[in-house]
Amino acid sequence: MDKTDIDILRELVNDARVSCNEVSRRIGVAVGTVVTRIRNLEELGIIKGYSAILDAEKVGYEVTAIINLVISKGKLLEVEKEVSKNPNVYGVYDVTGPSDAIVITRFKNKKDLSDFIKTLLASEFVERTLTHIALGTVKEDPRVNV
Repeated sequence: MDKTDIDILRELVNDARVSCNEVSRRIGVAVGTVVTRIRNLEELGIIKGYSAILDAEKVGYEVTAIINLVISKGKLLEVEKEVSKNPNVYGVYDVTGPSDAIVITRFKNKKDLSDFIKTLLASEFVERTLTHIALGTVKEDPRVNV
């Protein structure tokens, strides 16, 4: 990636709906260059997709939980892949420390969270969980700073 790629990415991170013509005007390169660069960034997997950033609570997701997992028998990746299939899971991370993985989730209510945790605990390779409920959100921004 060079400066032009980074400039294009910055524009898209700030507003994914911006047109190629507008990106071209803002960063001072030809529209064809912008189109080609974006296509290349998509093919390389640097740009994974485009989406709107929603307020989770305003669309009904009242419960945000951060769940630490302790996983046994070297099955970390298998468990993480299975957990990541759940549509309420927003992030799955390998971590250092007393837990093996951290899972970021959003649920419409406590019952749905409780059911999810019980399913995790019933999993053959999940030894234990430690769940934190977010009481408020100070900052939440999935965009990557380039």
